[in-house]
Amino acid sequence: MGSIADVFLMQDWTRALQWVVATSITLVGFGCLCLSGQIDPFKTLYFTNKWYWASTSVGGLMFGCGMVLSSGCGLKTLVRSGSGNLKSWVVMVVMAVFAFMTLKGLFGVVRVSTLDLLNLQIVGGANVPNLLGLDTALSFGTLGVVVGAILLILVFLKTVARQRHVISTGVLVGLMFISMWWVSGHLSFVAEHPDTLEEVFVGSKSNRAEAFSFVAPVAYLFNWLEFFSDNSNVLGNGVTSVFGVLLGSLVSSSLNSTFRWEGFANTEDLAAHLLGAGLMGVGGVSAMGCSVGQGISGLSTLSLNAFSAVVFIVIGAWMCLEYQSYRLNKSILD
Repeated sequence: MGSIADVFLMQDWTRALQWVVATSITLVGFGCLCLSGQIDPFKTLYFTNKWYWASTSVGGLMFGCGMVLSSGCGLKTLVRSGSGNLKSWVVMVVMAVFAFMTLKGLFGVVRVSTLDLLNLQIVGGANVPNLLGLDTALSFGTLGVVVGAILLILVFLKTVARQRHVISTGVLVGLMFISMWWVSGHLSFVAEHPDTLEEVFVGSKSNRAEAFSFVAPVAYLFNWLEFFSDNSNVLGNGVTSVFGVLLGSLVSSSLNSTFRWEGFANTEDLAAHLLGAGLMGVGGVSAMGCSVGQGISGLSTLSLNAFSAVVFIVIGAWMCLEYQSYRLNKSILD
């Protein structure tokens, strides 16, 4: 959200280029994992034979608008929560409730019976490699490495992208996502579970390889807390990553002396954040991921669903920023 706002308000592409670097590094890393046989691209959360164009577009729009109203996406909400922002705690709880309702509750029934029905069946997978006739893990990985490398070259042609903090931030974030792919898709993979004799990805709610995402995992965190006594309700990679972000933010803000309590300024501020949180919860699940889940994790698999989700997340955020700018200008003139 910050990178979109920077471009919209100040024509500053610094943070946007950090995101491109992070995504490109993740794309190269995911491709290398496929080439080395450490991960199967056809067994990830993002691999499907259906392009859910309606769900990802509507969900993306909702999420994009929601993250502007809530002053940040799901990940930023967690970071702000760990540094003492009480507004973000409210956003996190409301987003979790609406996300779980969209996963398995009332909104989930509506989603499955409406938006999810509007899809395009693509034999071989709804992803770029399949559209190009590349149907093996090796060719999948090769395309990922090539596309990621080309993106990096194009980005570094811009002077602003060659700044040390842009490169270091993008590379470090990308390496974290690659690590998560390796843990989820390789380290946690069991070819034959001793109880079921079936293959399983330990720690994955979807029983597929998955990287970071911060909408559904937040919902599963609260579900785990609410049903703590249920021995079948175990922690997964997504939930533990939520704990990690909260703890990392707390430690960082404490060391940098930036931890401070912050509440809502007025009723209008509260209403905007509540609406934004609800939109992020519903939109993040409908779009099959958030600005992180689709914007980096999904794009690294060259998924068509990720591309459409990201495009509409940007459009939704841009529309909401335009509306906020219009309201601000109108209030000044009045």
